[in-house]
Amino acid sequence: MKTVLITGSSRGIGRAIAKKLGELNYRIIINYNNSESSAIELQNEIRSLNVDALAIKADISQLSEVESLFNTIEEKFGGVDILINNAGISKTSLFQDLSPLEFQEIFNINVFGMYNTIHCALPYMLKKHDGVILNISSIWGSNGASCEVAYSATKGAVESLTKSLAVELAPSNIRVNAIAPGVVNTDMMKCYSNEDLQLICNDIPMLRLADPREIAELAAYIVSEKNSYMTGQIIGINGGMCV
Repeated sequence: MKTVLITGSSRGIGRAIAKKLGELNYRIIINYNNSESSAIELQNEIRSLNVDALAIKADISQLSEVESLFNTIEEKFGGVDILINNAGISKTSLFQDLSPLEFQEIFNINVFGMYNTIHCALPYMLKKHDGVILNISSIWGSNGASCEVAYSATKGAVESLTKSLAVELAPSNIRVNAIAPGVVNTDMMKCYSNEDLQLICNDIPMLRLADPREIAELAAYIVSEKNSYMTGQIIGINGGMCV
């Protein structure tokens, strides 16, 4: 049984991926920082499938906490076979209204957090000469979004990291890919009114938001052995938006 660590998986896309992979009999490590009750609920839901699941708190922007997270996983299960970097934050704001601290915080989680988890996952993967890393990017990583400059910049960094790291790790049989979703119906969208959501949907050729479960289905295929020859790819799933 392979062990999967999904960062920021107590809700949204990460939660949907955890549930899907649990159904497919992967051992699931649920990482959370603030949403403890949701993480424990998900842990118990996956365990009801007779699958190992463990919720562990860690702020991925802090290397010491990530090291502790991986030490716990190693003690209990040996190591992480599949790393899914899902955790991320965003802030909708005009660039000139974004403080340096806010800009830095978004990079700390979305980019440096990813560095921290990959840094800790690689020794085990390199030793085994096998592993999978899947990064969650965004449609705005390659297209850019007004009032989302910091978020878009971090996702651009994620995509460059994915492509470069894939080339570096391919000889070690470690695959690195990214999913770039369009607009997904998660908690991030709760700040918008129904009218605003309708305007957003009007800009999407399929005229609706994505369901997190649709992203999870794609993620399950990408990390599976059925997809053993794909690496360095940024896979869009966006309902036809910005194509």
